[in-house]
Amino acid sequence: MSLEQERAAESPSVLFVTLGCAKNEVDTDRMRSLLLRAGYAEASEADEADAVIVNTCSFLASATSESIERTLELAEANTEGVRSRPIVMCGCVPSRYGDDLPAELPEVAAFVRTDAEDGIVSVMDGVLGRESVVPSAEGSSAGPLVEPLRTVEGASAYVKISDGCDRFCSFCAIPYIRGRYASRPYAEIESEVLALARQGVREFVLIGQDTGIWGKDLGEGDTLASLLVRLAEVVRPYGAWLRVLYLQPEGMTDELVAAIRDTPEVLPYIDIPIQHCNARVLKSMNRSGSAEEFSELFARLRSEIPGMVLRTTGLVGFPGETEEEYEELLDFIQAEEFDYTSVFSYSREEGTRGAEMDGQIDEDVKLERAQGLIDIAEELGFSATAKHVGEVVDVIIDGIDTDGDTPELIGHAWFQAPDCDGAVHIAEGEASVGDVVRVRLTESFCYELEGEIVGSEDEEA
Repeated sequence: MSLEQERAAESPSVLFVTLGCAKNEVDTDRMRSLLLRAGYAEASEADEADAVIVNTCSFLASATSESIERTLELAEANTEGVRSRPIVMCGCVPSRYGDDLPAELPEVAAFVRTDAEDGIVSVMDGVLGRESVVPSAEGSSAGPLVEPLRTVEGASAYVKISDGCDRFCSFCAIPYIRGRYASRPYAEIESEVLALARQGVREFVLIGQDTGIWGKDLGEGDTLASLLVRLAEVVRPYGAWLRVLYLQPEGMTDELVAAIRDTPEVLPYIDIPIQHCNARVLKSMNRSGSAEEFSELFARLRSEIPGMVLRTTGLVGFPGETEEEYEELLDFIQAEEFDYTSVFSYSREEGTRGAEMDGQIDEDVKLERAQGLIDIAEELGFSATAKHVGEVVDVIIDGIDTDGDTPELIGHAWFQAPDCDGAVHIAEGEASVGDVVRVRLTESFCYELEGEIVGSEDEEA
């Protein structure tokens, strides 16, 4: 056995379990990178691991329950196996319920809040009784990730540009979990994007709780618009795309609209979660806006960015929402003809202002209202997808499905955000993951599209 093999054999292996949103995927990747840099290995199965990290979600009560249930399942597997695998719970659940967890979950060896995850090497060393030698690094507090790991399998990667939130919407616990808004410095973002581009990533999905206000706390006059323009220069040599999620209506400045419109690398894909359209309901949510203001905004965006794709989020069943106000939301979503709409029913979250409000709505009513909005969202979404049939578009190949008789290429076009907006299926042709190919879209079904690779000679056919 070589020295390298002996070291690999001696390296403790960690299984990473990530629950929740893309922001948690990014956080897991950072912890993974720090641990690998410190000499740890990654396990693919629980029975191969020396320890398990569970990165939890607590955005909704259901997510909290899922996180705890998954942790307990892993703990139960421990007791049934031949060796103990310490479990470290990270992320939103420890941030939200930290003080109570040791007594409630004695099965867990350590708890790590979101703001302490950069210390994961020390935590894991303590759990496993080892002392890691971490290479020195310059840059951020934990050192830069020299080789950042992808957060999405394939050619797309999430890049977190901020953390925390200052909005304190009445239905949301995120500010209590993740703290106040903090922009990530440009130099750190640029370094990560460049490293990922060199590794073959061809789409960068910029995320945060409120991406539109990036830079406001840096004191350097930076804005999301300037960030996009600068990052476009970084990714241009690689032919890569930039996509932005989680913009709030107030963040759609003239400068940002111009950056999206005039920068080819920035996709004209705009994600604005309005939650509701009724001014009274929005005020009760501690949000601003109205149906009239939103309609004016969307009309301006459609005028200035022709052909853009528009995604939103609707929240039904908030305390005090009347049937008439709910119907107003349905009519608004229908009239605006959003390409994609995510639908949530209100969840009564401990510690939020909404949880203490009068007028809590029965669960059956909330589910009924959610289904009504889902029906409209799907009708609009399926129609929007079908409108692309006949177009010739660039498609990023994300993977290859080998389950059928013949391999099928799976990718997504510019108007499809990875993991949430459907995919493009290509039955014939050769390409590798990460390739960008020209595809004629031939058929649609729900949010999915079928297509065929075309050459330059028959693209106009």
